[in-house]
Amino acid sequence: MPVKHLPMATASPQVKPKKRLPDWFRTRLPNGEQQAVFNTTKAAVKDNKLHTVCEEARCPNIHDCWASGDATFMVAGQECTRGCKFCAVGTVSRPPPLEADEPQHLADAVASMNLRHAVITVVNRDDLLDSGADHYKKCIAAVAERSPELTLELLCSDLAGDLEALAHLLEDSPLSVFAHNVECVPRLDRTVRDVRASFTQSLSILREAKRLRPDIITKSSLMVGVGERDEEIDEALVLLREAGVDLVTIGQYLAPSSKHLPVDRFPDPKMYDEWAETAIRLGFSGVASGPLVRSSYKAGLLVRKTQDPNNTETMLGAFVRVARTQIPPPAPLKAEVI
Repeated sequence: MPVKHLPMATASPQVKPKKRLPDWFRTRLPNGEQQAVFNTTKAAVKDNKLHTVCEEARCPNIHDCWASGDATFMVAGQECTRGCKFCAVGTVSRPPPLEADEPQHLADAVASMNLRHAVITVVNRDDLLDSGADHYKKCIAAVAERSPELTLELLCSDLAGDLEALAHLLEDSPLSVFAHNVECVPRLDRTVRDVRASFTQSLSILREAKRLRPDIITKSSLMVGVGERDEEIDEALVLLREAGVDLVTIGQYLAPSSKHLPVDRFPDPKMYDEWAETAIRLGFSGVASGPLVRSSYKAGLLVRKTQDPNNTETMLGAFVRVARTQIPPPAPLKAEVI
């Protein structure tokens, strides 16, 4: 049968050409022992019927994290009730019911992976009266009971601004870190995030979390490349610090597909070092800033470096700064090792 050749597709003149990734976005794939650890982590996730934000959000650091035995688990389903313009996670107005056995499956998986720091992240569940807070609480409790040696981090939704749900979630919680991401500077809320989200609402959750549990580290994250100006990053950092946020991460936005918000710019890596220094001057306990940085990327490393000034761990592709002097100083980004 003869082969039928299809005509070449031509780009619409209205479509902006996709920006090429700079050289510093090259990442390494695992091999040898690292590949074996990556495979073990992937198997543990699959066997326990879990979802990870590493996969759902198409994180560029998945091989580096999983090869190190680290992973960020996503609970309450794999689809979100919101439709933010930057996010690769699917959107649905009526998600399936919560899985009652998810906390135990999560605890089993984490216990099998030899982790030091586990991150539990969530999808928005605006369909639930408490936005999923009680389910998140059960997941945290199950992991803490099974693996008490772990430090635990929750990357939480804004709970639709429900401070009572937040209080229930944090009451007697074994969490080490409560994180919630503002994602972008205030001016770009409507451009980047779902209409039900806002910088102001996110700040209220972070501020109240610190008021309720001053012993828990609070954390947030900003993306760059979504239309902000440099000075707006500085202004957003001031607002976050005034809300009592302890740790902050700053990373480059990458569009998951042509249907998502296009990348506006790729700031030079030197800018990330400047933002890191600004964050420390403002009083943040620690900051990870770099093109490849994501909120949950090696999250335990930032916590450990903040708590231990003698910690010499490094984060590939990032400037890591903490409030106390490091010995030796943290290594800057070097494109050739990525």
